[in-house]
Amino acid sequence: MLEILEPLRVELGERIRRTLAGERPGSGAPAGAAGDIGLFGPGSATWEVHADPALLVGGLRALLVQTLHPLAMAGVADHSTYRTDPLGRLHRTAAFVATTTFGSTVDADAAIERVRRVHARVTGYAPDGRRYRADDPHLLGWVHATEVHSFLRAHQRYGARPLAPGDDDRYVAEMASVGRRLGVVDPPRDVASLRATLQAYRPELVAGEQAREAVRFLVWPPLPLTTRVPYGVVLAAAVALLPPFARRLLRLPLAPLAEPVAIAPATTVLLRLMGWALGPHPAHHRRHERALGDRLDPPRRGADGR
Repeated sequence: MLEILEPLRVELGERIRRTLAGERPGSGAPAGAAGDIGLFGPGSATWEVHADPALLVGGLRALLVQTLHPLAMAGVADHSTYRTDPLGRLHRTAAFVATTTFGSTVDADAAIERVRRVHARVTGYAPDGRRYRADDPHLLGWVHATEVHSFLRAHQRYGARPLAPGDDDRYVAEMASVGRRLGVVDPPRDVASLRATLQAYRPELVAGEQAREAVRFLVWPPLPLTTRVPYGVVLAAAVALLPPFARRLLRLPLAPLAEPVAIAPATTVLLRLMGWALGPHPAHHRRHERALGDRLDPPRRGADGR
């Protein structure tokens, strides 16, 4: 039976990859250079979180939350191609996450440097007259915190494999290394400091017209008919994971019991189907290969046992 379904699985997986990352058939996550396990490496919490399809829910949640900062939103409204090239922007974002997560340290740093060069050119004025700069450490801190929190929340709710105890804090600490490289000053290093960071931004948040325009686009993007239903499921899951104040500001109501009765079951089925179609993530293969290598050739200890 499984052999009969294999061609369907491969075809579906290739279509998903082309849609989400623009990948050609047979391509996958970047491979690290020999001896270079990248910024995180096998066994890291970041590999576990970013290899799961639940990352899609987290990414969309992060976009929704980020619209609430008027200066960050002004930069997106003035300089982003999300209206004219939404899939291209998605592919570039996916490539950045994949490279910084699974690529070599050299490739990750090169990807981060490219983003920093782009940020240096993104300047302007928000509708209220305030000047913004995409390389402002304060705005970078907002984007970083919302992304880390959103990826983590989505994995906690929809990840195929729960994180081990303490790995939520470990994930935040690992992602701080990317934040620092991007220009974030003192990024949070555990869940408690992450929540405190997000809370500190609350007085600055407002849903202006640029935010509402972006949300309208995210709710009704120009997608092919074949992707509208799965996108709607992911969107509903992302909205359900928003804090109540954000749903109120963005005018994204959630019906009582909708999340546990309809949204969560539909999202779980969709993400598990995607996981089946995509097959084991290359990160899992590399993690198991390293674990097997450690068992066959365990690290040597000194005479003192260390």
